[in-house]
Amino acid sequence: MKISAIRTVALPPQPAIGADHPDARRPSWLADGPVANPMSGYPRYAAYRPSWTPTWPTFGCVVEAEDGTVGFAVGQHGRPVAAVIEDFLGPRLIGEDAMATEKCYDMAVRMCAPFGAAGLASYAISAIDLALWDLKGKLLGQPVYALLGGPVRDELECYATGGDADWYAELGFRGVKLPCRYGPADGLDGIRKNVAQVAEARAQVGDDIEIMLDCWMAFDVDYTVRLAEALRPYRVGWLEECLPSADLLSHAELRRRLPWQPLATGEHWFGVEPFQYAVANRLVDILQPDISWVGGITPLKRICAIASAAGVAVMPHAPGNTAYGQHACLGITGINWTEFFVGSPPGVPLAVSARAPGIPTPLDGRITPSTAPGFGVELTPTELPTFLN
Repeated sequence: MKISAIRTVALPPQPAIGADHPDARRPSWLADGPVANPMSGYPRYAAYRPSWTPTWPTFGCVVEAEDGTVGFAVGQHGRPVAAVIEDFLGPRLIGEDAMATEKCYDMAVRMCAPFGAAGLASYAISAIDLALWDLKGKLLGQPVYALLGGPVRDELECYATGGDADWYAELGFRGVKLPCRYGPADGLDGIRKNVAQVAEARAQVGDDIEIMLDCWMAFDVDYTVRLAEALRPYRVGWLEECLPSADLLSHAELRRRLPWQPLATGEHWFGVEPFQYAVANRLVDILQPDISWVGGITPLKRICAIASAAGVAVMPHAPGNTAYGQHACLGITGINWTEFFVGSPPGVPLAVSARAPGIPTPLDGRITPSTAPGFGVELTPTELPTFLN
C-alpha cells in the first residue's frame, strides 16, 4: 500500500478552561506570575512566560494511503512547520510504502540535511512519523501500542505537572512536578522564593508523594548547584532541564558538581544523537524526549533502546496529554512514569479540559489508553478546512 497524499489541515480552536468554569475553585497557576525561562533575565518578558513564547497554532498532518485510509497526527508551530511538510517533505515521500515507517523517517531526516533536521524540521518529521504510525494501525486494525510489541503494563502510572500541588494530590497523582518560578536574575531572594514554593508543596502533599522541579532552560551551573543544596531537606525527586538544551559541556559540568542530585532533561533535544551522547557521557539520570518534537515514535524507540542498554531511565515529556505519548508509554519498555500536564483550574475535572476527543485522562493518577485502531484520536480530517493555500 503506497502513500498517495500528505497534507496539512487546520484544527478547530480549543476553548480555554478558565476560572469562570463552575467547578473552578481558584484560577489556574498558569493565569499569571513568573515561571523561570531563558528570557527571565530580561525585565520586559520576565514576569509572564507567554509574553514571548511562540503563538503559532497546532494543525493536523494527514497521510493518505491508496485505498483512501488516512493517518492523522497533530503538528505544532503552525505555518513554519506545515510549510516544511507541504512544500518539502510531503511531496518527496508520496509513493513510498505506507507501512515503511523506518524508511520514511530515515528519508525525512536525511532530506533535512541541507538545513538541519533539528528545531522546526524535527516538528515536521514528528507529525509525519506519527501520522504514518496512525495509518499503519488503521490499515492493520490494531492500536499502535500493539504494533510496538503489545502492552508492557496494564495501565500508565502518572505524575502531574503544574503549580497546584494540593489539587493534584487530591486527584490521586503519586508525583508532582512544580514549575520553578525564579532564576539567576532574581538572586538570593529568588532562591528563597523557590525553596518556599517547594516547602509549601511538601507540606501540602506530605512525604509519600514525589516532588520534582521543572526549571525550563533558565539556569546556569552555579545557580543550579546553589538551589539544589538549598532544596536538600525537601527530597526533590529530580531537577529538570536546568540548562540551555544545546550546552552539553555545561551539562557535563553540572553532573560533576551535583553527583548526588537526580537530573533530567531532553524535551528540547531533537533526533537520536543528543540522547546517545548524553547516555555515553552519563550527563543525566533521566531522558525526556517529547514524542511530537523529537521526530515521532520511530526515534523514540531508538532512544529507549539506547537508554535501556545503559540502564538510564526514560520518562518522555508530557506523554499523558496525547494519544501518541500514551501508546508509546504503554508499548515501549523502560518508560515507568507518565507525565500529565495540568493547566486547568483546581476543581475542574481533567476530562473537561481534555485537548482532543478520544484521548483518555487520568483517573486516580492512572490512564488506560484507547484500544481503537491507530492512536484512536476521534477527529475526521476531511471535515476540516485546508490549512495552507
